[in-house]
Amino acid sequence: MLKSKKMLALALALVLVLVLSLFSGCSKNEPAAPEEEGPAEIIGTVILATTTSTQDSGLLDEILPDFTAKTGYEVDVIAVGSGEAMKMGENGEADVLLVHSPAAEKAFIEAGHGPERFDVMYNDYVILGPEDDPAGINAAAPDNAQAAFQKINDNQVTFISRADESGTHKKEISIWDKLGITPSGDWYVESGKGMGDVITMTNEMLGYTLSDRATWLNMSDGTELDIVTEGDKDLFNQYGVIVVDPSKNDQINAEGASAFQKWILSVETQGLISEYGVEEYGKALFTPNAAK
Repeated sequence: MLKSKKMLALALALVLVLVLSLFSGCSKNEPAAPEEEGPAEIIGTVILATTTSTQDSGLLDEILPDFTAKTGYEVDVIAVGSGEAMKMGENGEADVLLVHSPAAEKAFIEAGHGPERFDVMYNDYVILGPEDDPAGINAAAPDNAQAAFQKINDNQVTFISRADESGTHKKEISIWDKLGITPSGDWYVESGKGMGDVITMTNEMLGYTLSDRATWLNMSDGTELDIVTEGDKDLFNQYGVIVVDPSKNDQINAEGASAFQKWILSVETQGLISEYGVEEYGKALFTPNAAK
């Protein structure tokens, strides 16, 4: 009996050794997990002068990491009005521009400050006002920008202007010009600020303003504002990219600027732009339209 128990114990011990050996063998032969691919080696910085709407909308935060990962260039974003961005390009203080003031962009190219401009994407402008729309603009001019501005002027209701030579400001001025109106008075507030700040001011003062749709959608939650006018052809908003003339000075990163231009016009990046905002808002905040 004792001998049988010893033989059983020995057999169990042998089985245990075999099982441990089996697991040990599997562990040794199992291939190592692949290491995660790290970011591309940083080889330089590209200075991007752009409008505040590309930053305030959240687009740049979403897509620029892809540029760095693919090219090794970090991007120093300077978000100002389109007019100020082009002035930086003119002075050789930026490598590449992403702006939305087509007439001014054309003049920039004609003056020799950059070799060429390319369409990148578009969205539209909207006129914002208090939810209760005290001036009655939505009822009178839901899709007519000039009629909306005329009503704002006639009623002397508070209007917050970018007043910063940005693309949005120039669009606003073009509408006033078509009406033959030079807005002035206490009701017309010249802020000199970017789009995000202007929306905040408009909400605080319960006034009216002109905004690009992307920035508005990104900031609309928590405000007491609504769109009162939209859909007018006058409210079309085209963005373009321009590489600054590298002969301006030896500090301009010509290779980085060209890489940025090639990247933002590529099919892959145009796809990223077309997806931005869809999950949160049900539609893209920008429509890519670089030439194929």
